[in-house]
Amino acid sequence: MKIVIATAVYYPQINGVAVFSHNLAVGLVKRGYEVIVICPSQTGKSYEENVDGVRTVYLKSVDAKVYPDQIHAIPEKKRFLGVKLPHLWYKNGFRISVFPSQEIKAVLDGFQPDVVHVQVSDPIGLSVVSYARKHDIPVVTTEHNQPEVLTDPLHVPKLMKKPANYLLSTYFRNRQSKSDFVTMPTEQAIRGLLREKELGVPVAAVSNGVDLSHFKPGKAGEAIYRKYDILSDKKTVLYVGRIDPEKKVGAVVEAFLKAGVDNSQLVVVGDGVDRARLENKFGKSDNIHFLGRVAGDDLYELYRVGDVFATASEIETQGIVLIEAAASGLPLIAVDKGAVSEVCIDEENGYLCEPGSVPEIAAAIKKILVDDKLRARFSKKSLEIAKEHDFETTLDKFTNIYKKVTSR
Repeated sequence: MKIVIATAVYYPQINGVAVFSHNLAVGLVKRGYEVIVICPSQTGKSYEENVDGVRTVYLKSVDAKVYPDQIHAIPEKKRFLGVKLPHLWYKNGFRISVFPSQEIKAVLDGFQPDVVHVQVSDPIGLSVVSYARKHDIPVVTTEHNQPEVLTDPLHVPKLMKKPANYLLSTYFRNRQSKSDFVTMPTEQAIRGLLREKELGVPVAAVSNGVDLSHFKPGKAGEAIYRKYDILSDKKTVLYVGRIDPEKKVGAVVEAFLKAGVDNSQLVVVGDGVDRARLENKFGKSDNIHFLGRVAGDDLYELYRVGDVFATASEIETQGIVLIEAAASGLPLIAVDKGAVSEVCIDEENGYLCEPGSVPEIAAAIKKILVDDKLRARFSKKSLEIAKEHDFETTLDKFTNIYKKVTSR
């Protein structure tokens, strides 16, 4: 089977959609499928690369400038008369392929795919669907977004946010209705956004999944503590992910301080537009460590530094980092919004808190850090839940979906 994966973000970018798309493509190739990934170029010019065995076509693109690209370092805000100015644009923003139809036609005419799998409703995704429809090629789409993923970072005013979210939801559903099969990472995400009867096409929950072989429970080796200048004898609250305003990392930092657990530390792994502000506000504390962007073996090992994983994000359609943390045997703390409750199950492997409630998150941190038996019970349950999100199972489900739509 020949499969096309179309996405607006891809390797070497680091975010949920990019990581999932890369894992899916690599996994399919390892199973013997022929795969092409189509995504925006990171240089502006079109080129092809073999990325971990996957033929990857990077199309001509322009710098969107409105959001950092998650590859380059986030620049410091400029000052005027001692006041930091807000970022209005970024030298290295997300890149967008504005008019990709002709490039896509040339690639797909030569490849002749059996099925296309679209991740994002950007011009690439829309053009691939248009090509597929003209050539009777089945279309599978995965909806990774909720409207808040777009409106929160743009700081849409309260009066406008509800109608903007409604319009975006309508647009997402309309896009999905043009598909032959639709997936989202969780049942909860489907209930929140998609309605199968309204779409008129099959809808299924398929976990983003993680490669469980990378994540193991147990104490991290001393070398990782020395490398990142953190202490091995302290109870550790861990956050991994983007440090952008919509992720509400500041609420986790404030909750950690409010919890006031003796001999504890907070380790924050990741980068984003909010990192500089949080470091300036909290980074002088000896118990708070901002490590920046980390990937590969070091990241897998850093998960084992944690005693509990905490996030206050309200926009997750699942949260790959939550699955990774669970697979590392960590109790989880999250907020009861988005679609995290199928990974973080309240009072089974952690606590679900009221969105925006720093006191609740702080209380959850304290309960878990001071109670060894509770922490061990939550850890055991996290490992059980993580097994349900093994990426091999995710691959099984998607290959079955591809076979169904091509057989029709």
